[in-house]
Amino acid sequence: MCPHRSESSYHMYTVCIYVYVYYCIFTAAMFMWRPVTVKQPPTITKQSVKDFIVDPRDNIVIECEAKGNPLPKFSWRRNGKFFNIGNDPLVTMRKRSGSLEIGFRNGRRPEDYEGEYQCFAANDFGIALSNKILLRVSKAPLWPKEVLEPVVVTEGSSLILTCNPPPGLPPPLIFWMDSNMNSIPQDKRVSMGLNGDLYFSNVLSQDAHRDYCCNARFPFTKTIQQKNPFTLKVQTSRKVAESTPTLLAPLGSESSKMVLRDEELLLECIAAGLPTPTVKWFKKGGDLPARKVKFENYNKTLKIINVSEEDAGEYVCMANNHLGSIRHSIFVQVKAAPYWLDKPSDLVLAPDENGRLVCRANGNPKPSIQWLVNGLPLESTLPNPNRQVLGDTIIFQSVQFDSSAVYQCNASNQHGYLLANALVSIIDMRPRMLGPKNQLIKVIQNKQTFLDCPFFGSPVPDLRWFKNGQGSGLDGGHYRVYVNGTLEIKRALVGDEGTYTCVASSMLGTAENQVRLEVKEPTSIVRAPEHQSSVRGSTARFDCKVKSDPSLHITVSWTKDDKPLYLGWRLKKDEESLTIPNVNEGDEGTYTCTVKSEIDQDSASARLTVLGTNMWTLIPPLSDRPNPPMDLDLSDASARSIRLTWIPGNENRSPITEFLVQFEEDHWEPGRWTELASYPGHLNSVMLQLVPFINYQFRVIAVNSVGQSQPSRPSPRYKTSGAPPDAIPRDLRGWGSEKDNMEIIWEPLSDLERNGPNLHYKVWWRAKDSGEEWNNVTTIDSKYVVHNTQTYVPYEIKIQARNDFGSGPESNVIIGYSGEDKPTDAPTELRVSKVESSNAVIHWKPVDMNSVQGEFKEYRLHFWRESSLVPGLVVNKEMKSKGFYSTVEEPSAILSDLVPYSTYHMFMVVANKRYEGPPSNTIKFSTKEGVPDVPRTFRIKRRGLDFIHLEWDKPGEPNGILLGYQLKYYTVNGSKEGTPQVETFFPNMTQFTLSLPDRAVSYKFFLSALTQVGHGVVVAEESPPFANEGKSHFCLFLPFFCNYTKLSRAGRYGLL
Repeated sequence: MCPHRSESSYHMYTVCIYVYVYYCIFTAAMFMWRPVTVKQPPTITKQSVKDFIVDPRDNIVIECEAKGNPLPKFSWRRNGKFFNIGNDPLVTMRKRSGSLEIGFRNGRRPEDYEGEYQCFAANDFGIALSNKILLRVSKAPLWPKEVLEPVVVTEGSSLILTCNPPPGLPPPLIFWMDSNMNSIPQDKRVSMGLNGDLYFSNVLSQDAHRDYCCNARFPFTKTIQQKNPFTLKVQTSRKVAESTPTLLAPLGSESSKMVLRDEELLLECIAAGLPTPTVKWFKKGGDLPARKVKFENYNKTLKIINVSEEDAGEYVCMANNHLGSIRHSIFVQVKAAPYWLDKPSDLVLAPDENGRLVCRANGNPKPSIQWLVNGLPLESTLPNPNRQVLGDTIIFQSVQFDSSAVYQCNASNQHGYLLANALVSIIDMRPRMLGPKNQLIKVIQNKQTFLDCPFFGSPVPDLRWFKNGQGSGLDGGHYRVYVNGTLEIKRALVGDEGTYTCVASSMLGTAENQVRLEVKEPTSIVRAPEHQSSVRGSTARFDCKVKSDPSLHITVSWTKDDKPLYLGWRLKKDEESLTIPNVNEGDEGTYTCTVKSEIDQDSASARLTVLGTNMWTLIPPLSDRPNPPMDLDLSDASARSIRLTWIPGNENRSPITEFLVQFEEDHWEPGRWTELASYPGHLNSVMLQLVPFINYQFRVIAVNSVGQSQPSRPSPRYKTSGAPPDAIPRDLRGWGSEKDNMEIIWEPLSDLERNGPNLHYKVWWRAKDSGEEWNNVTTIDSKYVVHNTQTYVPYEIKIQARNDFGSGPESNVIIGYSGEDKPTDAPTELRVSKVESSNAVIHWKPVDMNSVQGEFKEYRLHFWRESSLVPGLVVNKEMKSKGFYSTVEEPSAILSDLVPYSTYHMFMVVANKRYEGPPSNTIKFSTKEGVPDVPRTFRIKRRGLDFIHLEWDKPGEPNGILLGYQLKYYTVNGSKEGTPQVETFFPNMTQFTLSLPDRAVSYKFFLSALTQVGHGVVVAEESPPFANEGKSHFCLFLPFFCNYTKLSRAGRYGLL
């Protein structure tokens, strides 16, 4: 399913459903008389990585796969030149793929094939390119032979044992071991640096060994090479001199480091000294990014993951011991290989449509953008009047079928490049629905709901939703329609139940789908289990009474300590409770009741504490919850804060995890306690943030794993001083209820936002862009009506709350509108063109938008079927309406779902949100003749030993002059079908008797009505063998038909 929870561009939408579209077309083609094919330029679907390192012992496979219609053909370039695969017997291309496979024999080496490769996938509609793939062969060179003299060092001095591994591809993993393959112990004093060297901040006598071995592990070849061992000799003395810190790495007082964005930054600081120095890090001018920083190697290495531009700057490491300290500054520069800001997306357009490809990338330095088409630089191709390049954007105008191609965008700088292929596909396709038909959606009352309607068409169809077949479209207010077709119902109510129809329409036709919405009551636990303490050997009972929608099946389950509860023979469960007889210590724990329906669930938990049987443990049920806090005290009072201190009560075998502080005020809602804040269980003194002009008192509740304590006794009262309002009235808006007024309304401040007595509001308004002085009024209400306004004029509006202590902040200026009036002008020159059997193109001259006198909603067409051109046929003249939103200079639209061979009348009005304007000219037109509807009935009236008698009725709508009927039939013997026979009948004939040469043979019959245009919907019937006369008839589907309409419960179907 395509994403629909937020607005997105049409291009993103088309990419999301591309695969779905081709699947739908392929499926439809299985049933159509002539297959449907959609031409598609190539798309690269799989390719090797840009930096491709291979194992020299294996065959090399450079991957390149693509899709397209027709299937793409593949070619390769190597080091910028055409790579002739046929000339090299070691190189083959895999079937149905562009992947290269290189084998080795006859003395050829993998290194002979190192280089830069690029794959080209081409068909008649374009060429797609892979990334440039740099192929390199993994290398594991041998360590150069060398004789290492013993290293002699004085005890307490610093030392570096160098490794200098041979350069490998990729670089080897370095580690230090002794000759027994034991790791060299590393700690704050001795550790390995990023370059693989082993650093000693100070050498001790126990460091003297003969076998310090540096090892290099090469990951591709999985081999380990070992350097000749170092022998370390330590010269000892009676007294070792202490020393101040010095730096072993990096050297000097400052250095620099460059790192690429999104990579990992490693900064190293290794110090010498005795005692061993401690290393600390900080960043000048700011804090270290805590979420991305990690300290490694005993604080000697600073690692920052996912580096970004704000990580640039001066980093300082400081090494210190009790004799002194030393600092080193590392100046970090963050550069960036190109990264996408707006990656070009595939573009699907209809002929004569406009569109654009956008390629935006950033980097440091700023990357250059190059456009290619079918692998060639755009500037080297022939000029195209329908295409204009404006930097990072290509604009297409009035595209045609030959405009299909694959465009490439290359963004590059000195640190790397990005290459993106974007298909430009020119498709002419009528709207179609992609989702399942006639879904039933069940939702919970008051929940946000999404009804999906995935669709496709080219040009892009307009999509509208209707409820129960009424209205002019759902959008705004309670509803929101997303660009991908999804309808959001912000809060589903019982009144929202019904059948929702989504209709996608374009100039090529319409398609629709329906969703049935049922709104259910929520499933909830109305009597939940409660914490309890039970004496060993007694009976414990947990309640779990459930309320749910009667139409939903629910299940109730119990868990203990978050694990499924095994009932066994002792525990008893019924619809409303769980009973635990003969309680023992193993029953102690937290019990959870969970009730589930197919669309929601609810749960509640309670703890069972098992007590001993002696009289001293028979304590009240709440003894395992905390005792209430005591001795509340207020101190450190200020205008908007005060310190509250309390003494915690007894924990009762379960640590206190949280304290809840509640308050009560005696003016607006005396006696009502409201939670103010919560605090961790280890605190018992906190600063409370208060609001002005409230007479507070407080109480505290302790919480542990069992539950909440009883509230503490209230604290003394404390009244804060008054102040001007801090809050701005919310939801300010202006709209007209009459044509000459504007109602300004807002949400009043809450009682706790007043900050003082005599709360009132000052409201300002003036005509937008008029330069006039502000009008204003002061009111205590939450609404003010401005009278004597002009019709539908925009106004600037703002508001401010005030009290006796002063004025609060002003709101931002919002735009409101005065009321709407009836539109004064009518659309003119209403006419039709391209009238077909079931649709027509309508044209009209638009009105001046100033005459709408309100927010333009749509042009509304009222039309009705006046008569049928079939003599004597009575029609329903009910008026219908259809809305069209258009602001172009020469609007047109398609009126669909007309009845063929009929005369229609129509007129058009313009509509705003409240009114319709005067009607346009009324026109009359007639639809062309079409194929007939399905015959109303078709049945085997009688079956004898040697005959079958068939009867049928005329079509409900002949859709033209009925010329007669055609009956096809043939025999069926198991899976074998006989030779088809055809009978034709005049329009007034509605029955036929067929003589049977063999009564044991079944027959299949297919009947259709006929007009001059052709055959109508086919209805099928089967006659079973005489011995099976009592069995039901059933429908037969012809292999060259794919749409069918059910006629009756007896199993008869019409086919299109």
